[in-house]
Order: sequence, then C-alpha cells, then structure tokens
Amino acid sequence: MLSSKYRLRLEYICKRISDRQEVQLEDMIWADKLAKANRSAGEMLRRARRVANNPEMKEGSLDDFLNQMDLGDPDPQQHKSGFDSVDQIVEWFHDDKPADWRQRD
Repeated sequence: MLSSKYRLRLEYICKRISDRQEVQLEDMIWADKLAKANRSAGEMLRRARRVANNPEMKEGSLDDFLNQMDLGDPDPQQHKSGFDSVDQIVEWFHDDKPADWRQRD
C-alpha cells in the first residue's frame, strides 16, 4: 500500500505524463523504481502512458476497457499484429513473470 505522500507524488507525475507534459528525470526514475516495487504504482504509471499514447481514447471504447483492466503493453511499438511461425505463437504465450511476481501489495 502506498503512503499518502508517495501516492500524491505519483498521481502528479502520472497526470503530467497523461497530459504529455514534461516530467523531471528524477521524478521519472523515482516513479519507475516505485512501479517495480509496488503493483498499484505500476498500474497507475501504465495507465498514464496508455492515455499519453492514445489521447483520443473514448470512454466505453475497447482501448478504454483495456486501460481500465490494465491489459496489454502501453507502448504501441510492442504490440503484435501477426505471427510468422508457430514458434512466435509459443513465445508470445510464454508467461514471462518478473522476479517479484509472488510479491503481495
């Protein structure tokens, strides 16, 4: 669980990211470290990045649903549009868990 101080600072950073405003390097480093250590923080940061990448996201759209459910990669460069071989399908479905996947928030 995030402290009020951390949550407010992270909300400020996420708001600036989603509004496509400049964020200080120290703030981004802090937010990324916090996102790696805390799932709630990571979810907030991914949502902000999705909104920044898709500013015309309409409420009730598929993109909005994916954002609300925190599904998929926020970086459009990482999106997969097709497979060339069976090995690529197997690799895509491979569950790549981070080292702290058993951590509870």
